[in-house]
Amino acid sequence: MMKQALYMLLGMVLLGACGQSYEESKRISREQRREAARKDSAALKIAVMPTLDCLPLFVAKEEQLLDSLNGGVRLKMFNAQMDCDTALTRGRVEGMVTDIVRAKRIEQQGTALRYLTTTTAYWQLITNRLARIHQPKQLDHKMVGMTRYSITDSLTNYLADTTRMARDRVFKIQLNDIFVRMQMLQNNEIDAVWLTEPQATVVRVQKHQVIFDTRQVGMAPGRLVFRDQEMSRPEREKQQQLLVQAWNEACKRINERGVKHYRDVIEKYCKVKGSMVDSLPSNIRFDGIR
Repeated sequence: MMKQALYMLLGMVLLGACGQSYEESKRISREQRREAARKDSAALKIAVMPTLDCLPLFVAKEEQLLDSLNGGVRLKMFNAQMDCDTALTRGRVEGMVTDIVRAKRIEQQGTALRYLTTTTAYWQLITNRLARIHQPKQLDHKMVGMTRYSITDSLTNYLADTTRMARDRVFKIQLNDIFVRMQMLQNNEIDAVWLTEPQATVVRVQKHQVIFDTRQVGMAPGRLVFRDQEMSRPEREKQQQLLVQAWNEACKRINERGVKHYRDVIEKYCKVKGSMVDSLPSNIRFDGIR
């Protein structure tokens, strides 16, 4: 009987210890979640795409140029511009890399923006190599992959207007995910798509043809923007000043060393093979923020 009582007592002690351990782990877990939320709230969060216009931010992150920012910087990666919009307007991020058309639409919907800089993004309309489309006027009754309410939507209308074609004779296919858009061209499932770098280089190497480039008409549609109300806070103002310094230093390094020097960074963030990075135009340069 003494032995059984001893075992029971030992079991109760062990159960109590386990109970305390479980409650303690729950408490620690709650504290960790609160601390993670506090750090995330303090950090400057920027929505980015796997595109080359975001390279200064990727380089700044990889080369620890952003470490001096109070609270740090967190890059939130998305494959679709519309997802960046949603993250910004719902307050999940403070800033994003976007285009002027989307930025103006967000402002019209009630979110005031602060424009920090123009990016180097250029857009190319690339036709399927099997479609035999060699100029914009041949887009009549052809499918073009784009994103609604964006520069690619506006550019499709622009090409229809300049070729005196009714806009509804170009079939605009909404493909928000930039990789899905690229893959549909590669799989011969669409006539043409709008792409920027480095995805444009990937399909050019595969002999798909460029029939329009925004640089031909002096367009520079890319923008780095922030929610103005959020960035008016004193702590955010300080973060913005430090971000400008980091952006400028990253641009300087890229321009001095060349885009291809950052092969590994582009592979990591833009999800393209190193051989495609080697095929990128060598004259791409990045402008600092004045």
